[in-house]
Amino acid sequence: QLKWELEDFCFRYLHPDEYKRIAKLLHERRIDREQYIETFVQSLRDEIVRQGVKAEVYGRPKHIYSIWRKMQKKSLAFDELFDVRAVRIVAERLQDCYGALGIVHTLYRHLPSEFDDYVANPKPNGYQSIHTVVLGPKGKTVEIQIRTRQMHEDAELGVAAHWKYKEGGTTGSARGASGHEERIAWLRKLIAWQEEMADSGEMLDEVRSQVFDDRVYVFTPKGDVVDLPAGSTPLDFAYHIHSDIGHRCIGAKIGGRIVPFTYQLQMGDQIDIITQKQPNPSRDWLNPNLGYVTTSRGRSKIHAWFRKQDRDKNIIAGKQLLDNELDHLDISLKEAEKLLLPRYNVNSLDELLAAIGGGDIRLNQMSNFLQSKLNKPSAEEEDREALRQLTQKSSVPRSKESGRVVVEGVGNLMHHIARCCQPIPGDDITGFITQGRGISIHRADCDQLTELMSHAPERIVDAVWGESYSSGYSLVVRVTANDRSGLLRDITTILANEKVNVLGVSSRSETKKQLATIDMEIEIYNQQVLGRVLARLNQVPDIIDARRLH
Repeated sequence: QLKWELEDFCFRYLHPDEYKRIAKLLHERRIDREQYIETFVQSLRDEIVRQGVKAEVYGRPKHIYSIWRKMQKKSLAFDELFDVRAVRIVAERLQDCYGALGIVHTLYRHLPSEFDDYVANPKPNGYQSIHTVVLGPKGKTVEIQIRTRQMHEDAELGVAAHWKYKEGGTTGSARGASGHEERIAWLRKLIAWQEEMADSGEMLDEVRSQVFDDRVYVFTPKGDVVDLPAGSTPLDFAYHIHSDIGHRCIGAKIGGRIVPFTYQLQMGDQIDIITQKQPNPSRDWLNPNLGYVTTSRGRSKIHAWFRKQDRDKNIIAGKQLLDNELDHLDISLKEAEKLLLPRYNVNSLDELLAAIGGGDIRLNQMSNFLQSKLNKPSAEEEDREALRQLTQKSSVPRSKESGRVVVEGVGNLMHHIARCCQPIPGDDITGFITQGRGISIHRADCDQLTELMSHAPERIVDAVWGESYSSGYSLVVRVTANDRSGLLRDITTILANEKVNVLGVSSRSETKKQLATIDMEIEIYNQQVLGRVLARLNQVPDIIDARRLH
């Protein structure tokens, strides 16, 4: 009952147009439908009483979501639905259910394709009822459900309704007691799944799969029947039997023939699982594209195994990651622990570290949370401030002094440093006589210089660095790194310590690969300084490569 109310409520807000359309159709024909059902129920009730069958007969409301779902599933128009006109018969005893069914089929012609006996063959979730569709007066179809009072309470109120009968002292047959035990076992399965699932979403997927999807029935070597979702594999079967069987599974036989793990179980298959002594599941089993395991239950058990095996490694890795982050934030471990345990709903520091090391907790989100709680500036804000200060101050004033390069044969002539390769003192250099701009100084291995030499070799002149050069030379350094908070701050700290001026910075990130590329135009005085800067940058955690461009 609660399920129907929730379904209609959600459907109304998720698909308001469809909801209103069906509600309008139901309302427009409500009077005719109610009069028809009233007449139908009265004639059926009179015949049931005359035959001495103890049962109640009444029309039952049809819920909007279930109407829409059946229209979608069977591609039917509203007028073609059987169960818009619906009747329910609730009998006192099981034999009265079949007695009422005989009366219904005697009075009206039924549609064989729409008959289901869920009393003899209950659904996997324990649901029991007889469903039939008949052609009533005026050739209109009517859906009829027939069940006992106990079955009705189960269907309306759920599995827990059985305790009402047990505690009330109602005695039943051995079949009833057996059904009670089956429902308790099913409830225990739900509890076990909940404990094994990583989150409530997986639990919901599994329950939906177990209750609503198509099923396949297979056999163990001893002949026991195992009920699985359609599309299940031998590994799904193994994990259904027992977690340990699944973990130790190395193969499977169907009817004595070895089948691959991707084999989809067929109705009636007899499965023999081949195991080894030690558990050794593969992470490939978790890859949905490979098709080894299709049920949420199987995947959750594999996840649980790996979480348990990797816990110690994850704790060590998580401790290192957390320590690095707390160093950047200047927060003590004890202070962070008080804030983070309730934030991530974990009970101990080890649980927190395992989640960090396993990647379940993202460092940037955790860092932002800590900063917001302690009112500390974020790493990005600190980066921007450090960069602003670094680009504003100049360690050595830029001199306009010439005489930094000596051109062979002519001495100190008007020249400029080529932007294409940006040579610095210590680089091998060569000059090229330009038209009206003096001599451009290139690195000897400059690609553009090679191109110029091929067209005008007569303009090439030898050049060397002079002894008088005190101003800086600009060049571009490219840093490739794993994107993280505080990265730019670490880089600018090194540049500040080396008294290197930053003339400009540009950066870009690749979200999918979580990589950052930072290009910095800096002012360098010789190769020794550049070498120290690059060496220190390449030692920074998460920096993959730092090198000079051109």
